[in-house]
Amino acid sequence: MFFERPDSGEIAVLVHIDFHDQSESYGPEEFVELAISAGADPVAVVSGTRQRPDARYFIGTGKLAEIKDIVDREEAQVVLFDHALSPSQERNLESVLQCRVLDRTGLILDIFAQRARTHEGKLQVELAQLQHMSTRLIRGWTHLERQKGGIGMRGPGETQLETDRRLLRERIKAIQKRLAKVGSQRDQNRRSRDRSSVPTVSLVGYTNAGKSTLFNRATGADVYAADQLFATLDPTLRRLDIEQIGSIVLADTVGFIRQLPHRLIKAFQATLKESSEADLLLHVVDAADISRDENMKHVDSVLEEIGANEVPTLTIFNKIDALPTAEPRIDRDANGNPFRVWLSARDGQGIDLLKQAIAELLAEDVFSETLYLSSKYGRLRAMLFEHGAVKSERFDEAGRFVLEVKLPKKDYLQILARTGMSEDQIEAV
Repeated sequence: MFFERPDSGEIAVLVHIDFHDQSESYGPEEFVELAISAGADPVAVVSGTRQRPDARYFIGTGKLAEIKDIVDREEAQVVLFDHALSPSQERNLESVLQCRVLDRTGLILDIFAQRARTHEGKLQVELAQLQHMSTRLIRGWTHLERQKGGIGMRGPGETQLETDRRLLRERIKAIQKRLAKVGSQRDQNRRSRDRSSVPTVSLVGYTNAGKSTLFNRATGADVYAADQLFATLDPTLRRLDIEQIGSIVLADTVGFIRQLPHRLIKAFQATLKESSEADLLLHVVDAADISRDENMKHVDSVLEEIGANEVPTLTIFNKIDALPTAEPRIDRDANGNPFRVWLSARDGQGIDLLKQAIAELLAEDVFSETLYLSSKYGRLRAMLFEHGAVKSERFDEAGRFVLEVKLPKKDYLQILARTGMSEDQIEAV
């Protein structure tokens, strides 16, 4: 940190305020889970209602006195707000409460900093932290804000605050440059998968919906999975064999949450591309959560923000072991296509149904056939090889090329269009 602040501790007081102009109301339960995930020990939850936030303290003076009494009595070392606070509000609250104050964004950033394991994940978290910190630098350097005039009082040309801001900007630019390089490497890997015609399926969903448990159950991987918010930050890719389709790439991604800070979405843009450029999304939902429908809406809004709302989606109702009457099944639309699968990743119930549903949905987008091509179709043959679509080749008795091909249907149609051919011509060959 560039400024001195009280040391943070585990004993925490949580603050949750409902405002009358909110489009939807929610309780403090999720925020309590966030605090516990960060390693805090919540000793009290202070709640209340207001017309609008107070400009100076966010809360009223009466509520502030109530929190101060609890902090003194419990010897709390941090007060967590389930809201976004301005830098001045944080500074004013810390001055009165005499302990560290964190808002919802700061708490989520702290959790992300604890969970990041890969080099890319750590860079993404550091970028978000620095961007968040840049708005709060003035708090620790109020005594050095201005250059003083007069004999013996003239500054060095740059105040400490300006120096720190410049260093911060330089560090942010350096991280953004390194993340851009990582992003280009990810793009190259995705292009390689596209050339090899391997479909990508990405797990998305609200945090703690069971994505990593499902990922481990389906692929046999050993990704860290726990009953806590944001157990997974770093994306993990594994191959999974699906009957009738062959190999697919399954991606486990970071979970979403209500009021996910925008700067986190921007920082994790490279990671979230695994979702926006996937062939199919598996929207994992905690079927036993009473806030199930609201959580699904929040996930949909984030998917729209990252440009993944147009990707075909299969909804997975997970944790049916917590529902006494639920059974593993596939729900189908009016055309008979799967749109929802009920399963339990923890017990393994319904995993076979999930694979069946994935196969049905991807089969519509995959062209997998045996083609018989005479020598005059050499350009078509060359383009199929160029796309990595030819799995095997032999000759029949008539001297024709017999190609076992597999590639996305749209790519196959584009190749035919470029060669000036139609599907009927190929079938007649």
